[in-house]
Amino acid sequence: MKYSASSVWENKDRYGIAVIGAGHAGCEAALAAARLGVRTIMFTVSVDSIALMPCNPNIGGSSKGHLVKEVDALGGEMGKVIDRTFIQSKMLNKSKGPAVHSLRAQADKARYSTEMRKVLEQQENLDIKQAEVTEILVENGKVTGVKTFSGAIYHCDAVVLCTGTYLKSRCIYGEVSENCGPNGLKAANYLSDCLKELGVQMYRFKTGTPARIDRNSIDFTKMEEQFGDERVVPFSFTTNPEEVQIDQVSCWLTYTNERTHEIIRENLDRSPLFSGMIEGTGPRYCPSIEDKVVKFADKDRHQVFIEPEGLDTNEMYIGGMSSSLPEDVQYEMYRSVPGLEHAKIVRNAYAIEYDCIDARQLYATLEFKKISGLFSGGQFNGSSGYEEAAAQGLVAGINAARKVLGKEQIIIDRSQGYIGVLIDDLVTKESHEPYRMMTSRAEYRLLLRQDNADQRLTEIGYQVGLIDEERYQNLKKKERQIEEQVERLEHTNVGASRPVQEVLEQYGSTPLKNGITLAELIRRPELSYEALEAIDPGRTELSEEVVEQINIRIKYDGYIRRQMKQVEQFKKLETKRIPDAINYDEIGSLRIEAKQKLNQYRPISIGQASRISGVSPADISVLLVYMESYGSKREKDEQS
Repeated sequence: MKYSASSVWENKDRYGIAVIGAGHAGCEAALAAARLGVRTIMFTVSVDSIALMPCNPNIGGSSKGHLVKEVDALGGEMGKVIDRTFIQSKMLNKSKGPAVHSLRAQADKARYSTEMRKVLEQQENLDIKQAEVTEILVENGKVTGVKTFSGAIYHCDAVVLCTGTYLKSRCIYGEVSENCGPNGLKAANYLSDCLKELGVQMYRFKTGTPARIDRNSIDFTKMEEQFGDERVVPFSFTTNPEEVQIDQVSCWLTYTNERTHEIIRENLDRSPLFSGMIEGTGPRYCPSIEDKVVKFADKDRHQVFIEPEGLDTNEMYIGGMSSSLPEDVQYEMYRSVPGLEHAKIVRNAYAIEYDCIDARQLYATLEFKKISGLFSGGQFNGSSGYEEAAAQGLVAGINAARKVLGKEQIIIDRSQGYIGVLIDDLVTKESHEPYRMMTSRAEYRLLLRQDNADQRLTEIGYQVGLIDEERYQNLKKKERQIEEQVERLEHTNVGASRPVQEVLEQYGSTPLKNGITLAELIRRPELSYEALEAIDPGRTELSEEVVEQINIRIKYDGYIRRQMKQVEQFKKLETKRIPDAINYDEIGSLRIEAKQKLNQYRPISIGQASRISGVSPADISVLLVYMESYGSKREKDEQS
């Protein structure tokens, strides 16, 4: 039932944008909107939940690190804050190619939240309000404001929904079910009903988190110590690398065993996941320990990562063992793991289910197709993860601001960034579970590396207004240095002299018989730009990130060129815009399923239409032919 306040009053402060939610999506949306000059108010059910990390306090990871670097490249805040608050940092997948290198940092949970809140509180044009929004006010299909639980009405021109996992949220373990948000915070119980009345289609999804255990009750001698990188790479392109070379804390690795699995199997009937008590669909790629034991019955053990929640707390996060089993079973289960025999649980593991939307109701700008001025970002769009949320929040905030300012909204496509892949997948493809970003989802991942996110997206951030002149000029200087050095190396020849042979011998590389360019030497797997210093007197002093780009550009030149040709083909389809007024029912040769799907999605381009499930290549050919005749018909109509 929709809530109705006993008294309603209008707040005299008028805002351009109202952001609902202060998680990772809400923070980026509010900062982007305010920085673009739009007066913004951010609502949260609790100011103590700003930038909260209710699950693992880490930022980045496989493919997620790409998103953080891209958020930073566009002018977002997440990368800067994690650079100031991390306690361990690692570059994942270093043994593989640069396309899948992903930065991951364990954060100090409390400090991250505090630092982000400081940034928000100091931001001009931004107000923070602790209040539950119960209604979105819409007139003639356009947003006019919001109403809170107390009855206060705030007029605004656009709203960005970043409600995360708070809408009608319910935390569950065993027979315990509590109507609350993560970490026992207040749920938002009324906005869902308003959205449904507005015609928004809702889903019920689920996620979960493991127990937090007292550090003093853990025996680390039975575990494998996990160290951070000796040389830390920052997330933000604006962070001085020397400032992140700190003393890091250790994480730890242990494993479940057959006894752990036996305890879980014996108590599956008490698990809300299997008893039917939980309605929501959970993430396939971040399953609970119950799911792992059932679905991977052939495995006799699973990894368990013990990770600190911060420097000023003894709470340790038990990665890999999220659960919704009853409290007594949790104790028995965790204590069966080596090193956790005497574990004391500080916070029980729990599952949380919540309302979210079918993101196919959104344009690629993250604005609702049927409600002008209503935008949406984060887990509310059916995704999972802090990084996915931040990326969507940033785009939603930018586009809400540009709409209010009367400017054209931006769309990042699949060839420009992981952000483009993420949003395109959400708004184009049917999803029955929380969406998680993965490198395998990106067709052009050799081009979409985390190391070149600034070269791909900072110009867009500059054009939008989130990147200042100094940072933009620094990027231009970096790009010139890369181009000049690659060109020089491609045209600098060395012969089979003694100094050259000594360098080759030092790195176990085949001796030369004839002359060769420095670039050709760098293409050898065992050699690099750095390795050739002694035989390359023409070089100048360059930064680490410029040297990294030189190595990648030269070593992967053939692959990069091939993928760029693929992008050219992709762009041709993306630039073939589909007229808004097109009536798919009039296209006789289209299959019925294709007509239904195209009418439902209303794709903006042939490229987007081609990615809709149920639209075949043959349907696309029919659509292309129809569009040619459609264009000719419109020209004749306009002339007459």
